[in-house]
Order: sequence, then structure tokens, then C-alpha cells
Amino acid sequence: MNQYHLSVLVNNHPGLLSKVSGLFSRRNFNIESLAVGIAEKPGCSRMTIVVNGDEAVVDQVCKQLDKLIDVIEIEVLSDQDSIQRELLLVKMDASPENRSEIIQIAEIFRAHIVDVSHHRLTLEITGQADKIKAFLDMLEPFGIRQIIRTGLIAMSRS
Repeated sequence: MNQYHLSVLVNNHPGLLSKVSGLFSRRNFNIESLAVGIAEKPGCSRMTIVVNGDEAVVDQVCKQLDKLIDVIEIEVLSDQDSIQRELLLVKMDASPENRSEIIQIAEIFRAHIVDVSHHRLTLEITGQADKIKAFLDMLEPFGIRQIIRTGLIAMSRS
């Protein structure tokens, strides 16, 4: 089973996200990741939808999305021809004894410290899923308190 990234430009109307997610659930397709934000066109949003399946599943998803009135454009992005990123915030236990080691790991991964307290650090990192997974694997022994991830966003290189 492959993972496909869809970039979908839509009119920014209330209830559209519900229509899109309903379209997936009615056809028993699973959304691996969904990120939505304001697009370059006024009044529009761009959805990045990650779907697992084969080409037939993606073709069916695109056909169903294309039937929705507020969908303007659908682009299937390949791994080779797209830039993909995800944002992660992670709140860590950080005692005086292990704080410097956590900071060193953050520096190696080019993560940023966005909040500090006496016994906690909150770190921010962007990157591809494999980088984020490796970062979390390195931090896990220190005690992860909370993780927030955006889901994948992607755009074509051209």
C-alpha cells in the first residue's frame, strides 16, 4: 500500500471540511493526515490530504472530490516532485540533570526551544516524518509529556 499526498484548493466555506471528511468515510477510505490553511487566493483554503491505498483508490478519491462544488483544483503530489513538512511541538520533562542533554539533541535536529519552566521544556521542530520520528525516539527516554503534530503539508517543487 502506498501513501499519496493530495493538494486540494477549495473555496473557504463553512462545512466544507465536514463534506470532505464525510466523502472519505462514506466510501470507507482512511485519511492518514489532513492539514488545512488559508491559500494564496483570497477566499480559498488549501488542504493537504494524505491517503493510503493504491492508484485506483487515489483515482476514486480525486473523482469524488472533483464532484464537490467548492473544490477548485486537485493535485496528486509525488514524493520526488514535492516538498513535504510537518510541525511538531513536544513538551518534555527537563530536570537540571538532563536539560543540557535535551538541548544538545534539539540543536542536532535544528529544533527550537519555545517554552521553558523549572522542570519542563517545550520544543518545536519541522521536517519530514522520518526526521520527526528520529527526534522523538531520541527524546523518549527523558519523558515526553505531550505531543502536538500538524500533519503533513506539501507543495509541488515546480
